[in-house]
Amino acid sequence: MPSDLWTFALRLYTEPGVEQACLRLQDRGIDVCLLLTACWLGRCGATFDTSRLDALKQVCEPWQEQVVKPLRSLRQAWRAQAQDDPALAGLREQVKALELEAERKLLARLEVAADGWGERGSEQVEAWLLGSHPGLEGADRDALDLLRVAAQAL
Repeated sequence: MPSDLWTFALRLYTEPGVEQACLRLQDRGIDVCLLLTACWLGRCGATFDTSRLDALKQVCEPWQEQVVKPLRSLRQAWRAQAQDDPALAGLREQVKALELEAERKLLARLEVAADGWGERGSEQVEAWLLGSHPGLEGADRDALDLLRVAAQAL
C-alpha cells in the first residue's frame, strides 16, 4: 500500500468501479477527498474518532467551498458549450486540470493534518467510512462498500 495519501488515492481511484462510485457520491454532496482520506487512514490503522474527523473537516470544508467547488462548477457549466467551441473546450480542460490540482493540494493538507495518526494497528477502513458518512443507504451505501473493498485490496 502506498504510504502517501495522493499516491494511495490515485491507485484507489483506478480500481474497478471506484471512479463511478466516487462520482455518484460526489453528485450527492459527499466530499470524495474526505472519503479517500478515510480509506487511507483506515488502511494505515488509524483509529477512527469524531475529534479526528472534525479536524479533517476543518481542513476540508473551507478548501472545498472556496477552491474546488467553484472550479468544478465552472467546468460543469461549460460542458455543453465546449462541445461546439474548441477554444472553450481547451479552457475547460485547463479548469479541469486546476480542479484536480486543487484536490491534490487538499489531500496534501489532509495528510499533514493526520500526521501521526497511523498507529499501524488493525485496518479501520470500514470504521472510517461509516463514521465519516453515517446513515447512507441504498446506492450510496453500495458505493461506500465498493470503496471499502477496493481500499482493503490495495
